[in-house]
Amino acid sequence: MEQLRQLFPEIFTEGKIDIKRLTATLGENVATGRENYELSWAGKADARAEIQKRTTATLRPDTANSVNWDATQNLNIEGENLEVLRTLQKAYFGKVKMIYIDPPYNTGNDSFVYPDDYTETLKEYQARTGQTDEAGFVNKQTLWKKNTKENGQFHSVWLSMMYPRLFLARNLLRDDGVIFVSIDDNEAADLKLLMDEIFGEENFIGKIVWKKKTNGNNMGLIPPVHDFIFAYAKNAKSIPEDNFGLPLSEEFISKNYSNPDGDERGLWTTMDLSANHEGPYYPIVNPKTKESFLPSRGRYWVFNETETLKRIKDGRIIFGKSGDARPVQKVFLNERKSKRLKIESWWDKHGLNEDGTAELTELFDMAKIFVHSKPSKTISFLVNAATQSNDLIFDFFSGSGTTAQAVLDLNEEDGGNRQFICVQMPEVLDESSEAYKVGYRTIADIGRARISKVIEKIESKRLEGSAQGVLTKDDMQKQALGFNAFKLAPSNFKEWRTDVDNEADLLAQLEYHVDSAKPDSEAGGMVYELLLKLALPITTPIESHKVGDAATAATVYMAKPDSGKHVAMFFEAPANHAGDVLAFILKAKPVKVLCLNKCFVDSQALTNFSLQLQDADIALEVL
Repeated sequence: MEQLRQLFPEIFTEGKIDIKRLTATLGENVATGRENYELSWAGKADARAEIQKRTTATLRPDTANSVNWDATQNLNIEGENLEVLRTLQKAYFGKVKMIYIDPPYNTGNDSFVYPDDYTETLKEYQARTGQTDEAGFVNKQTLWKKNTKENGQFHSVWLSMMYPRLFLARNLLRDDGVIFVSIDDNEAADLKLLMDEIFGEENFIGKIVWKKKTNGNNMGLIPPVHDFIFAYAKNAKSIPEDNFGLPLSEEFISKNYSNPDGDERGLWTTMDLSANHEGPYYPIVNPKTKESFLPSRGRYWVFNETETLKRIKDGRIIFGKSGDARPVQKVFLNERKSKRLKIESWWDKHGLNEDGTAELTELFDMAKIFVHSKPSKTISFLVNAATQSNDLIFDFFSGSGTTAQAVLDLNEEDGGNRQFICVQMPEVLDESSEAYKVGYRTIADIGRARISKVIEKIESKRLEGSAQGVLTKDDMQKQALGFNAFKLAPSNFKEWRTDVDNEADLLAQLEYHVDSAKPDSEAGGMVYELLLKLALPITTPIESHKVGDAATAATVYMAKPDSGKHVAMFFEAPANHAGDVLAFILKAKPVKVLCLNKCFVDSQALTNFSLQLQDADIALEVL
């Protein structure tokens, strides 16, 4: 809205858009016909409405299931992904370099269809289903059900599920960010149209055909042995050519470049001197043999005659390594414009489904722990092609944690320090499954366990390499290994009822909100919720400081983002320590202080506190 206001201030009236004025302003650029080219389905308007909804949920730290909490920026989040996407909108807007998702393929057997409105009250929910969770809100796990092909809106429900998630995910991408989405034949056509609408046709950068198995078990006239990976950019024009593609490997260089003549300019290869577009046409004479050469039929030289003679003299055009063959260009490695290779659109050597199965079998030392897991090798190729060493990768259909493993393994291989955010709903496992029998209860449990096992494997290799003298001290201190686990949870703060319509209820609401925190709220949970609301990454370093006498000290939490604009928070400040808290904050000089209203004995104490912060140019927000 603000961007529209900057572009077209004349279309606004009393804070709202006048559609007639906007139409008049855009003139011929408005489609006025009844029929337009668009993707439409039953429920699209409701799916659009999901994008505008705000969340009261938060992410609660789960330190018990984390690994090396303070050492890493990696995140593993358990929760319904649409609601998690909403919680991340402020803090991670425009910060993600790459998204990879492997969503439900809508085969008729996946469980994914569920209402997206999780803000129903107990009364509303009970009236609709008769089921509820302990807090009186929707139990998200019970809403998963199969979308069978007998459903009259089979494709529509899948599109409605994907639309708001892809839209909100796009917000998180950097301007030069990319998204990869795996899919099979069932929804490939619809996915292409959906992503064209959300990301723009101009930002479609390719479709990879990935061979997932060697045979299709004779299914159908053409056995389905492949899936697709659609690739879109946030803004394709913002991606430099040298910032996308696979880095040049030593194997590639040794195979394609050499320096047999000891050229001081270094390794080189040869390239055709002609092209099939119209250009100069003349004989090139070999100075040594005097033999002349013309371009092949239908082709032309890429340089004019003057430039060609100059390059022959400079040794940049040669007549084969023997000196008497057709003229070719000498292309030097150190002058190569891009240090990356274009990725191919057909993948048959980048891992199969059976490799993903074998990978999990090895990690967990048991078979069938999780089915249909992508091989980490496949995802690693995508990460390697689309990211640099310190980029952030996001997967909100993370399943067994393949993307997290791909990031960790690639970092270990190339010395990078990429971070990941993985989101998985705690979908309950079948009691007859092998994973359930050994103690896992949800897919999210398997994902966390897999990441932990990958970390243990890397640490073991490091120690083994160090003992053998293969790894140096620097090798042992490459990427920080670990992840911070969080769970989607209700807000730590009370929510104001908007349906109050009488004096008695209003007074009750005011009394209820004297303390804005819920009774079961913990300080740690409030800190991380406030980080998200302040648009700070949830991995922002937090320091806790005890202020006052040891027996009754108040705790002040200091958030220290990379920007250096520190934020102080406190939620309990006994009256006899109010002065100590103030003195600590004035000395620490944060840019902002957040606290609860109950931290002050009365309004006068709050006013005095506020005025002293104001004099120190420190902002105050009372919750």
